[in-house]
Amino acid sequence: MANVRTIRRRIRSVQSTAKITKAMQMIAASKMRFAQLATLAGRPYAEKIENVLSDLAAQPAEGEQIHPLLIERDITNTAVIHMTPDRGLCGGLPGNLNRSCGDFILNESSTITSVAVGKKGRDFLTRTGNQPMAVFTDLPDKATVEDIMPIAKLVIDGYMDGSIDKVVLSYPQFINVTLQTPIIKQLLPVIPSELSSNETVGYIYEPSSIDLMELLLPRYIETEIYHALLESRACEHSSRMVAMRNATDSANDMIDSLTLLMNKVRQEAITTELLDIVGGVAALN
Repeated sequence: MANVRTIRRRIRSVQSTAKITKAMQMIAASKMRFAQLATLAGRPYAEKIENVLSDLAAQPAEGEQIHPLLIERDITNTAVIHMTPDRGLCGGLPGNLNRSCGDFILNESSTITSVAVGKKGRDFLTRTGNQPMAVFTDLPDKATVEDIMPIAKLVIDGYMDGSIDKVVLSYPQFINVTLQTPIIKQLLPVIPSELSSNETVGYIYEPSSIDLMELLLPRYIETEIYHALLESRACEHSSRMVAMRNATDSANDMIDSLTLLMNKVRQEAITTELLDIVGGVAALN
């Protein structure tokens, strides 16, 4: 059995670990609050621009051409924008995202071209033989639309020149602090949702709907990618906070167990010394 000195050293080591995980939990909690507010604030905008596009697509003017980003064609090359955290220590989030993306890639019959946003996704794609054509890492926690414009331009240009026939987003959707769901969402070609008769309004657009499409569709792609990044950040910080809280609780439980063990060992040592003294006295008598 370990002696008291060894157990005391282990207790100090676990106490240091608990302090670190507690600090990481507090940092993640402060970042999570901002990320949640940004995510929830961005959802209405993303939904509204999708509704406007749906209304435009549902009421085309005669003689107007369909925008290239709305045209569906035979799929031979699919681009996957895979969003993951840059750092670990956030529970099973990276593994769940990589598993979801891997399942999609395995079930897809077309050629896969990947774009990695985050180091965990980059490592996964490289490890599985899907070398990303572009990698975006170390994006700021308080990212802006300008930070994701290179990603949007990359996929829009690829779709416009015909090198990419379909673009999907792989990212986590924030449900609550303890629940994040991996999402695979088609980004291009843009498929506007169908509006019911109650939702369809006979707006008169000026300029023409095709001119509005020229302006709105690139903004829509940027908005979807930016919103996915906000969701990913909220999920990352929430998952890290929960993981660090669980790690701190486990460390405290281990400290309690080691303290109990140390007291037992100390008591046994004292009892053994007393027995030796009593035995020595009895031998002298």
